[in-house]
Amino acid sequence: MAVPKKRTGHSAQGHRRSNWKATKPETTKCPNCGETVLTHTVCTACGTYKGKPVSLKDRVEEVKAEEKKPAKKTTKKSAKTEEVKAEVKAEVKAEAVEEVKEETESKEEVSEKEE
Repeated sequence: MAVPKKRTGHSAQGHRRSNWKATKPETTKCPNCGETVLTHTVCTACGTYKGKPVSLKDRVEEVKAEEKKPAKKTTKKSAKTEEVKAEVKAEVKAEAVEEVKEETESKEEVSEKEE
């Protein structure tokens, strides 16, 4: 194994270490709360990473919120709106049929006049 014959002087150490510099850590803004955060780390303010809660407390709260959503029930209002929608569709179809009849009649009149 190589062993140095003499100690390295302060000046030589300084020259060798001259390019060893500290760098600023990369930071980003948290998409949830907007606070400055180190990249690829959990936000210390809100506890999220890539927009998802990371702490166990937040996950439990999120699961409970999803479970509490009641199932959709059909109500009288929804039945009425469905009836109205069906009536509107029927009216639109009737109008479309009338327009087609008028177009065919006008084409027949034009063709009779040309003859």
